[in-house]
Amino acid sequence: MAKNDIDDALVRRLAGLLEETGLTEIEYGTGTWRIRVAKHVETVVHAAAPAPAVVPPADAEAGAESDKGTPPGAVTSPMVGTIYLAPEPGAAPFVSLGDSVEEGQTLLLVEAMKTFNEIRARQAGTVAEILVEDRTPVEFGDTLMILS
Repeated sequence: MAKNDIDDALVRRLAGLLEETGLTEIEYGTGTWRIRVAKHVETVVHAAAPAPAVVPPADAEAGAESDKGTPPGAVTSPMVGTIYLAPEPGAAPFVSLGDSVEEGQTLLLVEAMKTFNEIRARQAGTVAEILVEDRTPVEFGDTLMILS
């Protein structure tokens, strides 16, 4: 193949391989020449809003939450993450069913992006229901427990 001659059939076959395989670039060569075929792929990046450094105690907006269908005294998840009911594996849980809790007391942890966030009681009360299991995923707004 001369220096400026382009093998259209080869270019089309290489482009076809890009489509078949999902690759974005392919290079082929023999002897003294090489041909590279690449396609531009538009990448869309969605950036998540940063998580707050301090998670406010749970239940401060109990009145507003009850308007959304959340029961009064509900402790909801302020973020997406994984629930931990105890401070470390094998340790006693922060609270158990029927326990009395004080305002500001740690109820559980939500791990998000390798950071453990304490979820604290926004009011004193009694643990009426625990609606999550240890080490399970939760979504923003999920009801975790109910204080009465």
